[in-house]
Amino acid sequence: MDNYDPSDVGQVNGNLFGLPFDYASAQTIIFGVPWEVTVSYRPGTALAPQQILDASPQLDLYDFDHPHGWKQGIYMPPIDRDLLAKNNYYRSQAALVIDRLEQGESLSSEPDLTAVLADINQAGADLNQWLFDRTQTAMADGKKVGIIGGDHSVPLGYLQALANRYPDFGILHVDAHSDLRDAYEGFEFSHASIMFNALKIPQISKLVQVGIRDVSEVEINTIDRSNGRVVVYYDSLIKQQLYSGTTWADIYREAISSLPQQVYISFDVDGLDPKLCPETGTPVPGGLELEQAFCLCREVIHSGREIIGFDVCEVGNAQWDGNVGARIVYKLVNLMTC
Repeated sequence: MDNYDPSDVGQVNGNLFGLPFDYASAQTIIFGVPWEVTVSYRPGTALAPQQILDASPQLDLYDFDHPHGWKQGIYMPPIDRDLLAKNNYYRSQAALVIDRLEQGESLSSEPDLTAVLADINQAGADLNQWLFDRTQTAMADGKKVGIIGGDHSVPLGYLQALANRYPDFGILHVDAHSDLRDAYEGFEFSHASIMFNALKIPQISKLVQVGIRDVSEVEINTIDRSNGRVVVYYDSLIKQQLYSGTTWADIYREAISSLPQQVYISFDVDGLDPKLCPETGTPVPGGLELEQAFCLCREVIHSGREIIGFDVCEVGNAQWDGNVGARIVYKLVNLMTC
């Protein structure tokens, strides 16, 4: 630390942003979770933690929200290669299930895939426990925690760990999709089911979704029946308001006002305009600009609320996507600790 110059060339030292911290000296721990077993369109997000890590030393570290935020200490433990190997195996098994369903055939047809589906669901439960254990330990050690996926199924174990610590918190969810499907394609822990599963956690009192533009009727029904627990800012309606003269500040302030004091940010990069992360797993036209999303997240702090954790998911396996993903991670770390 005595010789570290944040304006010098970024060091490729195995840590995020090339920072000179380890687990003991860092205030914030970022877990990379290389998992995309249930991805239903385009694979690659399991390699996002590595892409973000590789891109991160290229960032300049001065941040206008937290100019010396790097000094808090940020550390990313080595990506678990055994977890990546399990992902690759179960991803191949899930592809069999998805292909069968897309052909309009029953899983019980020959060869019977019902046991395969059960194994995949158990693997998802095991992942949740893996992340629960690690995030709970880190928080017990006094650390702030962030997650890099992988697909959007990955943060559930962390949300469960946060529920042991906070009796009431909300989720600010940036996404193109509501992710409110019940066991999409039969996968209990599908990337399309993360918010459905999150709402099973009673400590999560509010879910505010921003940028939604690809949604099913069953999800609309879930939202309408939530009695205000789920509040959605659809991308098309946001655009209509902006075109009619409403300011983005008016919209994001209203959105944040619905949230309780403690806020978790779940940032799926397909909530952004696809030009920013074109290799994301399920790109959808439209979406937010990066600075629009940052203004939204920044308002959590400006409103006097506290960011208690975050995830950044669905970053694609490409250099540009990794570059943008690294910037999102750094911004959210600095907002969480400023």
